[in-house]
Amino acid sequence: MNVTTKMLMLVAALALAACNNPRGGGGADGWDDGGAGGFGPGGAGGISSGALGDPNDPNSVAHFQQRIGDRVFFETDASTLTDTARQTLAGQARWLTANPQYAIMIEGHADERGTREYNVALGARRANAVVQYLVSQGVQSNRMRTVSYGKERPVEACPETRCWNLNRRAVTVVSTGLSG
Repeated sequence: MNVTTKMLMLVAALALAACNNPRGGGGADGWDDGGAGGFGPGGAGGISSGALGDPNDPNSVAHFQQRIGDRVFFETDASTLTDTARQTLAGQARWLTANPQYAIMIEGHADERGTREYNVALGARRANAVVQYLVSQGVQSNRMRTVSYGKERPVEACPETRCWNLNRRAVTVVSTGLSG
């Protein structure tokens, strides 16, 4: 092999290694800095952890998700809130009242059993139960939207009770505003 061939192979290997960079890229220095221009977690439609704020800041989305809780769970074929769900939602209502700059999307989910149509309707009832509770706690209804995914977005897909328990849920997604 001559020197030119070796150089071309080295350049090709370096180019392939750059394509496989696990840290992403897109910042001015080639590393993802979490900014909108990067294609790592913060760019190209992703959410960087910095955008969620510090979980220790009681006004941050990260605090809402990690300390208050962004999801509640349901019994099989039910849309009635459990005592545990009401406790979580009471915390969500307090946070939303203290942070009026945020709107929320409530996602209704179901486990994999049953038809698609049944589970979409069940997910909608679950999301609506959350809305009704939050409204009863003083959260303005115009700050909330709902969507039902039925069984289409499982946390974990398996034919076991532990998976079904995780998938029977409503998730509250915080946004800086929802158009209507």
